[in-house]
Amino acid sequence: MKRSLLLILSFLILTSCNFETKKISSEEVLDQESKMLNWKEVDEYPAFEDCQQETELAQAKNCFERKVAENIYAYLAKQQPVVTESIDDTLFLYLEVSKEGRPRLDSIAVDTTVTNQLPKIKEWLYQSIDSLPKIYPASKRGIPVKTAFKMPILVKAE
Repeated sequence: MKRSLLLILSFLILTSCNFETKKISSEEVLDQESKMLNWKEVDEYPAFEDCQQETELAQAKNCFERKVAENIYAYLAKQQPVVTESIDDTLFLYLEVSKEGRPRLDSIAVDTTVTNQLPKIKEWLYQSIDSLPKIYPASKRGIPVKTAFKMPILVKAE
């Protein structure tokens, strides 16, 4: 009698506990993770060799943008353009860095007064971007990602 009572009691205890587990597919986990991630921000900005030691995100971005600007200004200075009127204007470069680290100028917003004085300015800007040193791509959670920048470039000539 004790055995049967113990058996019935054990059966009731085991059946009264509700052990429900829900199996989640990897697609669902990936979907949930991608909804929570902010895809507008990266964990690491693209970097040149000189900028890789920067750990702060803002400093890394500033270092990258400064190096791009320095390279562009150095390239433009080599061209020794001749102008008939003084220029003091800002143009904007829309620069993309691929997940492989390849830079590409998406577009250039430049005023007509600059292009009238410097008809080859766009060509020089494309060439200056092509001459950039090796770029390490930006990353999000350790995965290389494509990034885009809007960069102001000050053009002064007399």
